[in-house]
Amino acid sequence: MWLQKSGSSLQGGDRMQRKGTGTAMVAVAIDKDKYSQQALKWSIEHLLTRGQTVVLIHVIRKTPPTGGGIDASAANKQQTEKQTRDLFLTFHCFCTRKEIQCYDVILEDANIAKALTEYASYAAIEYLVLGASSRHGFIRFRSSDVPSQVMKSIPDFCTVYVISKGKISSAKKSSRTVPFPSPIREKIEEQSNTNFEASVRRKNSFNIKKPEIAPEKPLLPAPEDPESIRSPFNKGRGLNAKLLCGELSEPDTDISFVSSGRPSCDRMSNANAMLYDLSGADLTPRMSTASERSFESPFCGTTGADMGSMFSSSSITSARTDEVDNEMRRLKMELQRTMEMYSSACKDALTAKQKAGELERSRVEEANRLSEASGAQGELQEVADKEKERYQALMAKARASRRIAEIESQKEALEHPEEKQQDLKSMEQNQFRYRRYTIDEIEKATELFTESRKIGEGGYGPVFKGTLDNQLVAIKVLRPDAAQGRSQFQQEVEVLSCMRHPNMVLLLGACPEYCCLVYEYMANGSLEDRLLRRGNTPPLPWQVRFKIAAEIATGILFLHQTKPEPIVHRDLKPGNILLDRNFMSKISDVGLARLLPASVTEDVTQYRMTSAAGTMCYIDPEYQQTGMLGVKSDVYSLGIMLLQLITARPAMGLAHHVRRSIDKGTFDKMLDPTVRDWPVDEALGFAKLSIQCAELRRKDRPDLGKVVLPELNRLRDFGEEYMTSSMATNRISPSNSESDLATDTSNPD
Repeated sequence: MWLQKSGSSLQGGDRMQRKGTGTAMVAVAIDKDKYSQQALKWSIEHLLTRGQTVVLIHVIRKTPPTGGGIDASAANKQQTEKQTRDLFLTFHCFCTRKEIQCYDVILEDANIAKALTEYASYAAIEYLVLGASSRHGFIRFRSSDVPSQVMKSIPDFCTVYVISKGKISSAKKSSRTVPFPSPIREKIEEQSNTNFEASVRRKNSFNIKKPEIAPEKPLLPAPEDPESIRSPFNKGRGLNAKLLCGELSEPDTDISFVSSGRPSCDRMSNANAMLYDLSGADLTPRMSTASERSFESPFCGTTGADMGSMFSSSSITSARTDEVDNEMRRLKMELQRTMEMYSSACKDALTAKQKAGELERSRVEEANRLSEASGAQGELQEVADKEKERYQALMAKARASRRIAEIESQKEALEHPEEKQQDLKSMEQNQFRYRRYTIDEIEKATELFTESRKIGEGGYGPVFKGTLDNQLVAIKVLRPDAAQGRSQFQQEVEVLSCMRHPNMVLLLGACPEYCCLVYEYMANGSLEDRLLRRGNTPPLPWQVRFKIAAEIATGILFLHQTKPEPIVHRDLKPGNILLDRNFMSKISDVGLARLLPASVTEDVTQYRMTSAAGTMCYIDPEYQQTGMLGVKSDVYSLGIMLLQLITARPAMGLAHHVRRSIDKGTFDKMLDPTVRDWPVDEALGFAKLSIQCAELRRKDRPDLGKVVLPELNRLRDFGEEYMTSSMATNRISPSNSESDLATDTSNPD
């Protein structure tokens, strides 16, 4: 592929091409855009000579059926054929003015470039000219355009030119001559001979001298019986006005632009395109050399005012016959009707032009709006893609670390079997710290683990609702295929059996033989269920959300201050925060919790783990990358949860979106819309504190006990004072307010 850029060299190359293409097969790909018109104009100026035939190729893009039935398909087919006829008419007119003949080819294919290259190979096309592709709108997102595809697959005997703004944009020269004669050359020569013979016959048939008649008296009205008069204009009645306005249709004239109603891959145009140069009253017809049939008026080059004098003759005396008078009257009426039709057609054309202008303006406005929307959507998509890539990378690292930890644990188990015996002994030593249930009691409480008793499903296993010791309980059962399930069971029993706190879920007992844990029943399920309003529950008021935030921070601080070693939960998320019937929040699922050695916590408050554990989007990024575990790893998870408390949105990329809304001043739109009375200032301070907790670097996060918890307690007190004053104003008792919120969802984690 080569591109000529120099003006002088381009003109010289064009002159050389034009000299050698007098009998070559030249084809131009046409469509409704302006670039096709520029391609045809360039071909006539540089490749074609007077009287030569150009092959006009139009490809109809084949589309799959829409399912509208036979009627819809027929209507679409008729509309497509009409548009094709109108398209070819424009190019025929231009070729007629340049004395160039046309050979029309209509192709139908889903791939335009493929159709053009296949036809060029079949018809032995030596020069193929295309208009450049449009560069506006969504075309810029395509990997390649039609001209580029054509250049890649065109046969080597065909030269391709791509024209843009009247100049060669790109081109590909042929490397050899055509190996076989074109199968359509005979059809083109036959068409040229037919047009020539028809032109000769028309000239001979109209070479008759008409008598000139000079009327001496005014023209009278036309007689009432039109059948008794045969006007030479009756054959083309109503034709002139339509032709003057560029309107040609099959019902009004004997002109057709396609040889049959069905599109074909290779056919001649039957168009009788007649053009008139409108200049005053002078109507000069010009015939298109592309037509197989033609029509010429016997009154070429005459005006309405000269029609009377055209029939005058010095040989006719003052004695007028009735036949001449009637003929003159008919001519006058015919001319008057023709001018009226012309005036009406011009008015219709003007109206159509105005409507077309309005439609074009509306199209441009719509395109601008669409461009702006696509730009904004592109920015959001770019941000989402970056977040997705980051989390995918973190997830891959987490999977690799988890796999390494499993391998190491298996090695340790094989190398140190005595440690497993010590774990069993420690479990036996801790038996006195919790109630021990048998499997028979568990099965009776859950009705043999029936599906109707199932209230939840977690990574550990299913959760069932049951009754033990006349008390509603939640029973979590280890799934047989759960990874590291027994170690999580032991960890949860050790942590929960030796501590009591109002914001930690209460462990009532366990069945160590089958790894079953028995908890107190939490009537309002998990915080995640309430934020997402599962079961069509009412939204949580902002006062309750501030209270839940303070209670969660209190429970986490309790774990971090455990003596002698702090406990890091490692899996804080809304699904592990349970709510009782009074919406008091309690932390559960401590199976992944880790005790940090006292010697480590006193120095750097960090402990290196072999693999990261937890739930994606809530795991501390620094812990995930370095394996360094610390109490501020839970602070990151807390920050994400706090943002979800006030927005009720997914955790992925939430800190970024909230920070961006604060910078743009649109933070109020990020708040949960189901709550209509948000205190925006307090919610904004709450969000800023949450974003600080969710900082990527651990050293940038605030201290839980000195900074985070005091601020959350202040916001909780603010909500309680607001609720107290509101109830006092509306005279609503606290018991009624709480009963409105309390719902038995039966869905704890």
